[in-house]
Amino acid sequence: MFKAILCGCGLLIACQYGFAQDTTYAMRLGFPPDARVLILHMDDAGMSFDSDSGIIRVLEQGVARSTSVMMPCPWVPHIVRYIVSHQVDAGLHLTLTSEWRDYRWGPVAGVAAVPGLTDSTGNLWPDVADVVQHASATEVSQEIEAQLEKAERMGFHPTHLDSHMGTLFATPAFLQAYVQLGIRHHIPVMLPGGHDTYIAGEMHLQPQQLQQLQALGRLLWDNGLPVLDDLHNSSYDWKIPAGMPRDDAHLCAWRVAMYEKTLSALKPGITMVIMHCTQTSCNFDRISDSGDIRRADMLAMLDPGFQAFLKQQGFIITTWRELMQRRQALTR
Repeated sequence: MFKAILCGCGLLIACQYGFAQDTTYAMRLGFPPDARVLILHMDDAGMSFDSDSGIIRVLEQGVARSTSVMMPCPWVPHIVRYIVSHQVDAGLHLTLTSEWRDYRWGPVAGVAAVPGLTDSTGNLWPDVADVVQHASATEVSQEIEAQLEKAERMGFHPTHLDSHMGTLFATPAFLQAYVQLGIRHHIPVMLPGGHDTYIAGEMHLQPQQLQQLQALGRLLWDNGLPVLDDLHNSSYDWKIPAGMPRDDAHLCAWRVAMYEKTLSALKPGITMVIMHCTQTSCNFDRISDSGDIRRADMLAMLDPGFQAFLKQQGFIITTWRELMQRRQALTR
């Protein structure tokens, strides 16, 4: 998600903003020095009724406490009503792509306002590369502002911002629009700006690339926003073992084992763990072939054994709302 942008030139700020990694953002926010703090986060709220159903089920019965909404999608009113009435920790999953073949959505700002973001059908482009090729940074900025404005009109005040398919990390100009949206509206921005041990290993990032992420983290922190120390964003790429039965019991056991293995290796600090919890119906395969992976995420977050693992390992579960409250307390 980050490699293309970090390999480019002309980032927002110079690398001298990077701070020495002798502390963590978790410590700065008042967590113990050795604390491993997790945001267990569910992407794609509003994408479909099945997505909403899985997220709501986990919020009510499971361990994940955070989600984010795809504002251009059809099932947004359903999940927003729930978010507002239950005061859910929910952000905006800023959406600039529409990746499924037969289940599409267009820009909130309208085709006439942001033509470079749309294909010949008037929907958002299916791939990140298409957005980079056709859209301007001005159009990107206009669309993500429109998505925030729509949320606010619905009475939904997001706890953070993040990026669907990582599109906002695809160019320096897109990243600038993303970071500045958060700074301008004083909304936390999902960006790993700390030690980045896990994401660096997954993405094979070089020291200079880490310094650039840390520089962006410092910029956000200096503007009064909380910052992640690390990001766990690999679960969507985990492949179901060949020949494994795809019933709930097997899917859950496999997914729990994967989460336990990877989370055990996390270093102290605040790590956001991204997943896609979906209660798949018989219709979900008409949208995507990712239903089993998404259902496995939901089952893992509902699993009592996984919850016991988190407790035994001493993980602290937090939310973006709590992080922002802690950050604000430091400026009083």
